[in-house]
Amino acid sequence: MSNPLDTVQHCGYVAIVGRPNVGKSTLLNHILKQKMSITSRKPQTTRNNLIGVDTQGAMQAVYVDTPGIHRETAKALNRYMVASATSVLRDMDVVVLVVEAGRMTPQDNHVMQMLEQQNKPCFAALSKVDLLQQKEDLLPQIQRLSETGNFSEILPLSALRNEGVEEFRREVFARLPEGPHLFADDEVTDQSERFLVSEIVREKLMRQLGDEIPHSVAVSIESFEQRETITEIQADIVVEREGQKRIVIGNKGQRLKLVGQAARLDIEQMLETKVMLHLWVKVRKGWTNSAHHLRSLGYS
Repeated sequence: MSNPLDTVQHCGYVAIVGRPNVGKSTLLNHILKQKMSITSRKPQTTRNNLIGVDTQGAMQAVYVDTPGIHRETAKALNRYMVASATSVLRDMDVVVLVVEAGRMTPQDNHVMQMLEQQNKPCFAALSKVDLLQQKEDLLPQIQRLSETGNFSEILPLSALRNEGVEEFRREVFARLPEGPHLFADDEVTDQSERFLVSEIVREKLMRQLGDEIPHSVAVSIESFEQRETITEIQADIVVEREGQKRIVIGNKGQRLKLVGQAARLDIEQMLETKVMLHLWVKVRKGWTNSAHHLRSLGYS
């Protein structure tokens, strides 16, 4: 006999927070079982709060994947990312702190201090446990997090190996308040296809470029024309200096060609149609520290 409580809908917002490059976006992608947030090994890959919706029966968790919280806020773009991450906390029903298994940094401590002000369910996810040589190395970290009294659960997991992800989902569902679902059961995000396309292109750029240039690169979708058998997209890749433009294009255009080929495959998979992708590289000097340019590129 079914439990009548199973038909009572629960829905809530869940913030995924932490310092840059701890695996927040990878975790969300594996929760949703599809790629929603772009990933790379470089810090500060995520720049916008991105919503991913996980619905199972009467439960609906609306995840907010946030940019990494960091203290380096010299540039306007950095300040925008930190403000985006921290501004959502007051509206969340559940907050999840992601920290790298076996490693705590001053930046992690900074985020933990911010969470002390939150009077709501909060638990910690220890990511990348598959990289630990000895699982016993987790014990001091778990004890330290437990002693803060801020976390109702501390869950080790490896998103890439899908270890601990289902337990994580259950713990989140168990903390959602009663309320009607905010999204249809088959919806997984509130973001437009244009935004997701721009993020795919930016991901391929971050994976092709060195450590410094990716943080000076943005992508703007200038046209998006869907036809019966093909979708034609024109995207501008924006950098700050002419030297960066030459690096993005590469020798005889080879790097830009590789970026376009990799991005097109992912975009075709997402849109389920053939795609013609045109990429242009343009220079906007000092865009990462200009409020006007940030707004024009969607960072507002």
